[in-house]
Amino acid sequence: MRIAIASGKGGTGKTTVAVNLYYFIEKYLGKDVMLVDCDVEEPNDALFFKDAELTLRKQSYRKVPFIDTEKCTFCKKCSDWCEFNAIVISPGIKFAEIYSDLCHSCGACTAACKYNAIAEYDELQGSITTFETGIGKGLLEGRLKIGSAMQTGLIKDLKKEIKNANLHVIYDAPPGTSCPVVETISDADYVILVTEPTPFGLHDLKITVDLLEDMKIPFGLIINKSGLGNNGVYNFSKSRNIELLGEIPFSKDYASSYASGDILKEIPLSVERTYFEIISKLKSIIR
Repeated sequence: MRIAIASGKGGTGKTTVAVNLYYFIEKYLGKDVMLVDCDVEEPNDALFFKDAELTLRKQSYRKVPFIDTEKCTFCKKCSDWCEFNAIVISPGIKFAEIYSDLCHSCGACTAACKYNAIAEYDELQGSITTFETGIGKGLLEGRLKIGSAMQTGLIKDLKKEIKNANLHVIYDAPPGTSCPVVETISDADYVILVTEPTPFGLHDLKITVDLLEDMKIPFGLIINKSGLGNNGVYNFSKSRNIELLGEIPFSKDYASSYASGDILKEIPLSVERTYFEIISKLKSIIR
């Protein structure tokens, strides 16, 4: 079972929910569960496990093509095949170059070239780290190399590190609805959307709901910071028949605990009760 925690915007409490569900699923259901931090541009799940032990770190690479201008005929077939405009060919001055920042390592240009003028090299895209947290099967973290724009490839490699197909996995997805989010949730059995009852929260929730409906992935909703804002999120969820899994009330003390990395230390009873109710609703999914 793979559950993704997602949100249309940053700052809604997505990571808070992911870390707490990881903790409480083992506490209440006794399941072997792994937390996977797919927010590779800014991973921070490990910050909430102060006694976590780093057990393995490996580098992740992607294939990037380059053009041998001695073999190239400058026919431009490779650039025609490239959907990401990463290749510039100028026959008049015999110029050919691939811009790695735009390249998605799809291999189309290599397949297009009939003159063996395109080869590939390995480029570092980030690292994958395994932590022993004392909870379940631990934490997997992807961390993108500074300056790299290609999150999706690293997320793919990160998910390959989950060796046990029967393991319960929680993906902490990146914010938004772009390609890294799509890659993260692509094999999820269920998605938990986290939003806040504000106009910004509602706007981005609508976009994320449309995405999940297009992908035909079942989902439910958690409203964080309830008690603030307005009723727009509630009205929208009712109009679309979205299951409300739970509401987490706004608390300055709890926000302070998050800021210091202590959300799993001295958890308020009201917060624990909320997660117990959420997990109770998810029992039919977490088997």
